[in-house]
Amino acid sequence: MAQKPSIPKGTRDFGPAEMAGRDYIFNTVRNVFRHYGYAPIETPSMENLSTLLGKYGEEGDKLLFKVLNSGDAFAGVTPEMLGNSNSLSVKVCEKGLRYDLTVPFARFVVQHQNELVFPFKRYQIQPVWRADRPQKGRYREFYQCDVDVVGSNSLINELELVQIVDDVFGKLNIGVTVKINNRKVLSGIAEVSGHPDKLIDITVAIDKIDKIGLDAVKAELLSKGLDNDALAVIDPILNLSGTTAEKISAMRPILAKSATGTKGLDELEELFTLISAAEISQETELDLSLARGLNYYTGAIFEVKANDVPMGSICGGGRYDDLTGIFGLPGVSGVGISFGADRIYDVLSALNKFPGDAVEGTKVLFTNLGEKEVLYTIPVVKKLRAAGIAAEIYTDTTKLKKQFDYADKKKIPFLAIVGEDELANGNVSIKNLATGEQKKVDKEQVVTYFTI
Repeated sequence: MAQKPSIPKGTRDFGPAEMAGRDYIFNTVRNVFRHYGYAPIETPSMENLSTLLGKYGEEGDKLLFKVLNSGDAFAGVTPEMLGNSNSLSVKVCEKGLRYDLTVPFARFVVQHQNELVFPFKRYQIQPVWRADRPQKGRYREFYQCDVDVVGSNSLINELELVQIVDDVFGKLNIGVTVKINNRKVLSGIAEVSGHPDKLIDITVAIDKIDKIGLDAVKAELLSKGLDNDALAVIDPILNLSGTTAEKISAMRPILAKSATGTKGLDELEELFTLISAAEISQETELDLSLARGLNYYTGAIFEVKANDVPMGSICGGGRYDDLTGIFGLPGVSGVGISFGADRIYDVLSALNKFPGDAVEGTKVLFTNLGEKEVLYTIPVVKKLRAAGIAAEIYTDTTKLKKQFDYADKKKIPFLAIVGEDELANGNVSIKNLATGEQKKVDKEQVVTYFTI
C-alpha cells in the first residue's frame, strides 16, 4: 500500500499563486529596507545550540528545535541524563534550528566585527522554526523579515523603524496600529512593586494579556510569588488610558523612585516627539501592557497589529543593549524589528488586498501546431521575454482546444495562435481570452502590442 503523502503539522506547501503573493510581500519589504540604507545578509538555518540556549527565556528554550548529532548520538548517555531533558539534549544535540534572526545576527556581528562598518544596518529575510503548538496564524516554520542596526544608541534608529513599518504597511495597503513601550518602564514597575527580582515573571505574564486577559495575568503573577500589594501597583498601570502625554505624565509619580523607570519614560517621551515630527500615517500608541517576553530587550519595544483582521502581532521588535556581549563583544547596543511574512500574507488574503499583478503569471501562451510553427514562434517569444513580458510555448503538439483549456486553467489572459496562415503572412493571431477579441499582429510588432 502506497504511503499517504503528508507534511509536519505547522508547516505548509506553497503553490505558484501563493508564492507570487509571498514574493510580493518580500519584494515590498526588501525595497523599503534598502531605501533606509540597510544591506542584506544571511545566516545558516542551523546554529550551535550553545548560541541559541538561554537567549529567549525558559519558555523560548522549550520551543527550540534541536538537531540530533550524526552517528551514534546516544553513545555516552547515562541513565541519570534520561531524567533531565536539558542535559540529555545538550549531550546528543550540538545544533539547533534558529528560533529567530536576532540572536544569529548578534553572533554574526561579533564573528565578523572587523569586516563591518558601525553603525551596521542589515536586513535579513529567512525562515525560522519554533516547536510551538500549531494554530491559526502560528506556524512551526515561518519567514521573518528583520531589519536591525547595531552600534548606535540614538533614538533616531527607533524612529526609522516606525517609519519603515509605516512605509511597508502603507505600500501593502494594510491599516495597522503600532504599539510602543519600554522595558525600562517595566523594570521600574517591578522595582516599585517591591519585586525587582521578578521582572522576567512580570514581563512573561503581562505579555499574555491579549491572549488570556488581565484576570488570568494577575493569577499567574500571584502564582509566581507576587503579593496583592504588588498587584495593587501593577493593576492601575495596565488600565491607564488617555493620550501618550497623559499616560507618561501619570506614570512619572508612580516611577519617581526608580531611576531606570524614569529613564524609560524619558526615552518614550523623546521617541513620541520624533514620531510626531515624522508625520506617521499609521496609528501609534503607548501601550504600557506591552511586554514582549524575550529576555534580551532592554529599551523601546514595538508590536504591530492589523486593524481589520483578528490576529496576533504581525510585526514586533525592540532595543537590546548587550546581546553581542553574550558572544564576547560588550557595549554594542542594537535595535530592530521583525515582519512576520506568513501572518502578513494571511492578513492580505483575508482582506483580499493582493493587487492583481502581484499574482500574475504568464501573460501570453503561444500555441504549438507543429514543428514549423514552433520554429517560427521561438524568436518571437524570446523578444517578449527580453521585454519583460512573461510568455510560454505550449510544449506538445496537440489539439487547439486542449491548449485553450491549459491557458484557461492557468488564467493566462492571451493566446497567440501560429498556424499555416500566420506562417504565410508573417503575423500572429492574438486572442484576448477574457473578451474573445482576436487580432492579427505582425510578428515584429508583437512586443509593441503587449507594451502599449
